[in-house]
Amino acid sequence: MSDPAFTPDQIPEIALSWLRAGRSVHLATVVETWGSAPRGAGSQMVVDETGAMMGSVSGGCVEGAVVAEAMAGGPARILTYGVADEEAFAVGLACGGTIRVLLEPVGAGETALPESLLADLVTARAAGRAVGLVTDLATFARRLVAKGEDPAVDAGLRADRSAAAEGRFVAVHNPPLRLFVVGAVQIAQVLVPMARACGHAVTLIDPRSAFGSAARFPGEALVEEWPDEALPRLAPDARSAIVTLTHDAKLDDPAIAFALRSPVYYLGCLGSTRTHAKRLDRLRALGFTEAELARIHAPAGLNIGAKSPAEIALSILAEITQVLRKGA
Repeated sequence: MSDPAFTPDQIPEIALSWLRAGRSVHLATVVETWGSAPRGAGSQMVVDETGAMMGSVSGGCVEGAVVAEAMAGGPARILTYGVADEEAFAVGLACGGTIRVLLEPVGAGETALPESLLADLVTARAAGRAVGLVTDLATFARRLVAKGEDPAVDAGLRADRSAAAEGRFVAVHNPPLRLFVVGAVQIAQVLVPMARACGHAVTLIDPRSAFGSAARFPGEALVEEWPDEALPRLAPDARSAIVTLTHDAKLDDPAIAFALRSPVYYLGCLGSTRTHAKRLDRLRALGFTEAELARIHAPAGLNIGAKSPAEIALSILAEITQVLRKGA
């Protein structure tokens, strides 16, 4: 069953909405996996008393069992499932695995996830605040932890990875990834949909309307402003990346200057080594330090021998992913 008011990754929001509509709600969350488990820790599914569900905890091989457990009601508990080789094959895996699922009622009850705590989580997600929902797997006591308050939560937020350790499960809730692409050029035609498929909300910036035509970027909303006007308004944060693609200093330099004094985790600039050397000279003249300039990835992209626009886009997205997951 789908809910047109929400996207599939908005499981906490769906659970709260269903609860407030008078439905009996259970949340199922993968807390640990071994072997070739179909979904990672943190994957979630919400189920109501009729068996209506949204989300996934296994890609299909144990969903039915989890739904049956949820419909049976009862307190919070840990469910363990072994995914047999033949079941794994049916959902596209080479071999089986094991998953542990936290099944918890939402609302009232000694071990239930309180509505007020779920509402606080939904509010934090809507505000773009990075938080961790920490659950004691023995007592099912829960608390919402902000960034900087718990080393385990901070580590999970940095890695974008929910995990169980030392009897606790830390479910990380990071703001969405955003990518700002300056320059509606041919590489952007490939990079934009590729980045979106990898989970980035993409904004394409180019004041040159001819470059951002509907024929070149069908269905894309182009920001037809100069980068130094658009970026302060769009407010890139620590979950954002900026890539400049135009080779035009009038467009690229203002975007780079903004990015260097922003919290973005990645700044990549297209251009040859010679072009980048001239760019650095211009930025030094504007007062940027060597430490600030060292944040620039140029030429943008991993050195994979890319030649075509599609290969260059692939190399750029690969480098963005590497910096996001492993650090600069």
